[in-house]
Amino acid sequence: QSGLSVVYTELLDFDGVEIYFKEETTLKGKTFKEILFSYETSSVIGLLSKSGQVLINPPMDTVISEKDSLIVIAEDDDTILLSEKSDYEIKDNLFQAPKPHNLKKEKTLILGWNEKGTRIISELENYVGTGSEITIVSELEETKEELKNIKFKKQKLKLMQANITDRNILNSLNVASYNYIIILCYTKDMDIQEADAKTLICLLHLRDISDKTGKNLSIVSEMLDNKNRDLAEVTKADDFIVSDRIISLMLSQLSEKKELKKVFDILFEAEGSEIYLKPVTDYVKTGDSMNFYTILESAAIKNQVAIGYRIHAYANDASRAYGVVINPKKSDLIRFTSEDKIIVIAEE
Repeated sequence: QSGLSVVYTELLDFDGVEIYFKEETTLKGKTFKEILFSYETSSVIGLLSKSGQVLINPPMDTVISEKDSLIVIAEDDDTILLSEKSDYEIKDNLFQAPKPHNLKKEKTLILGWNEKGTRIISELENYVGTGSEITIVSELEETKEELKNIKFKKQKLKLMQANITDRNILNSLNVASYNYIIILCYTKDMDIQEADAKTLICLLHLRDISDKTGKNLSIVSEMLDNKNRDLAEVTKADDFIVSDRIISLMLSQLSEKKELKKVFDILFEAEGSEIYLKPVTDYVKTGDSMNFYTILESAAIKNQVAIGYRIHAYANDASRAYGVVINPKKSDLIRFTSEDKIIVIAEE
C-alpha cells in the first residue's frame, strides 16, 4: 500500500501525531460510534479496558463503561478535548458503497534480499489470491536455502540468482507485468552505503523503464540510511521504508508508554484491524467539498474508523508529507479526486 510507511512514521515519530490513552468519564454509556464524533481535533481508534484488553476498531455499538480508556490519535495529550459543538454537517447524499474487492491473483517481484525476506513473503500469503506468483531476484546463493522451508498455499515461487543492478536482467523480467515491486537492501557482508547505492541504481533503472514504456510501476523500496531517502526520491518510487528507523521509533514509543505494545501488535499483524489506504470512491462521491465528519460517518457505516486521507497530487511532495494527512480537523472542508485515498482502520 503506497503511502503506508508515511502513515506509520507519522504515528511513531514524536514530532507528529501520536497515540495516547485518555480517560473520559463523561462519555460513559455512549457507543463507540458516538464517541468517534466527540472530538474535533483528535481521532478515537479504540478502547483500553481496565483489565488491560485493547480493542482497536471495536463494533460500532460497543458501549463505553467508566472503566474504559479511549485510544486516541492526537497532536499531544493536552489537545484531546471534547468538541464544544455537535451541529456538524454530514452530507449523506455523497455516500457511496464500495465495489467488491476480492483477493485477486497478483504478481509480485522482489529485487534484492535480506533476513526480512522470508517474513515478507510469508505475510503476503494473507493479502493475495490463490494462484498468485512471486519472483525473487537475488545475487546471494543462500537465498535458495532460506526459502526451502516456507510453505505456500496461494503463491507460486520463482527464484533467480542475478544482479539487480544489471539492466539486461531487469529488461528480461518484463517488470511492467508485475502488480507490485519490492526492493530489499542487501545487509550481509555489505556496508550500508554500498547496499543503498545498489538499491538506488536499481531504482534509477526501473524509473527509466517506466518512462520508456509509459507504464507506471508500483514500487516500495527499503532504504538503510534515512539520509539516502532524499536522494532516492528522484526515482519517484511509490514508497520508501527505512526499516531501522521505523523499529527505533517504535522502541522509543514503547519506552514512553508500554501499553502501546498491544496496540502495535494488532495494527502490524494480518489478524484483526489494520491501517489501509482505500479508494475515496469507496466512501463518497468526488468533486464536491465536504468535511471529514462526512468521511467519518461513511466509514463508520462500514464498521471502519477513518483517521485521515492521502491526496494523490502530492504523492511525490516531501514538503506535504507525500500527500498524507493524519488526524485532520474534522470541520475543515476538502474536495477529493478519484485518485485520492481515505486512510482507515478496518478488518480487511
